[in-house]
Amino acid sequence: MIPQPAPRKSSKFFCLARVGARFSASHLLKLLYLFHSSLRTLCLLLCVLCVNSFFFLPSTPAQNLDKPLQSIEDEITAFAYAPDGRIVYSAYRKIKTKVFDALEHDDIWLQDANGKRRRLLEGQKYTRGTQPFSYLIDSFRWSPNGHFILAQLHVTTVLDDSGKTEDSFQTLVLDDSGHDIHINKGDSVIPDAANPFFLPDNATIAFLSEAVKPRQLFSLKSTRIDIGPLKSPNDGRTFRDVVPIPGTISIAAVEQDRAITGPNRLQRLDLFTDNDKELATLDAYEGGLSVSPSGKKVAYFIDKEILEMRDLTAPNRAVRLRIGLGVVRWSPDESRILLKRALEKKSGDIVWIDLPPLAPIPANQEIPIAQPTPVPILHDLTFRDFAISPDGRSLAVVITGKRNLLVFPLQPR
Repeated sequence: MIPQPAPRKSSKFFCLARVGARFSASHLLKLLYLFHSSLRTLCLLLCVLCVNSFFFLPSTPAQNLDKPLQSIEDEITAFAYAPDGRIVYSAYRKIKTKVFDALEHDDIWLQDANGKRRRLLEGQKYTRGTQPFSYLIDSFRWSPNGHFILAQLHVTTVLDDSGKTEDSFQTLVLDDSGHDIHINKGDSVIPDAANPFFLPDNATIAFLSEAVKPRQLFSLKSTRIDIGPLKSPNDGRTFRDVVPIPGTISIAAVEQDRAITGPNRLQRLDLFTDNDKELATLDAYEGGLSVSPSGKKVAYFIDKEILEMRDLTAPNRAVRLRIGLGVVRWSPDESRILLKRALEKKSGDIVWIDLPPLAPIPANQEIPIAQPTPVPILHDLTFRDFAISPDGRSLAVVITGKRNLLVFPLQPR
């Protein structure tokens, strides 16, 4: 058979006509039915794909806990960011002596921004006097210039052969190379010193000394690296808590009389002058005193549910938030806080809390209580400790259990 030449026309009508010429009417109907069924199946498949895309395309990238920016696989007892982003941390260690099998002597390490680490203090070589002792590091504070470190130690000293012990607080002063900083050419340890912090001169250290045991009220003291202890116009006063106001020689403090009979008073005090100002008489005080990065706002818990905030320059402007007792860290722009919903050294989840604007308090009226909606981060997991980097770009956390330290990018809202 001689092949027929290909038709010049290619219209749908011409093609169907040729099909009809070669097939019977019944064959043509079957072909049309199959064509219609295939088209319907194709449309249904496309719809399913569209629905799947709508529901499963991620709208916001989830925090990947398997890929932190940095990680420290050690048992972390305390840590703190330096002004330039470095991290000083303590690692739990046990040492053996001829008499005691397990004394606790933390190591101190410094991690650079690139992840390089060096040990500043080897715990087993840290000795003081002749009596055996254990210590754990409770907290760190950096000097404003990022050169000096204050390590607060919780020390347990063995007093005699019967095993009787005594607890105390001490502050070790060292630099970022690991060298001891000797106060007035004496010791590098400040005895009975809790909650220490540097003033802007990078040479004066203020701290709390226990006045009413056990750790109910404190007196405020200070010392200089070069000349030693300083006199203070606040001698004789007792406080429940103090916190420095950044960039100043002033503090925010919760004061109470030594007999613990009067109310708690929120104060702003200069450390070396008699310039002080009472900001408010508090209904109660539960803890958590903190000052915002700008030094313009102060926050504290008045009970186990409510956080109160005030303007330090206009204390009649305030707000109350029902968020539950916990540990507060301010965002750099002060528009919100991170809240760990547990006490210090206890594990809890971490949530963002948006802060409403402070408002004037009408005369003889209660401060209104706002109830913000917490926004969980890090998949609602619990953490023992946390801190926001000074530049606000990363979040360091100590995980529950192993107490490893992980650093994650701090995702924007």
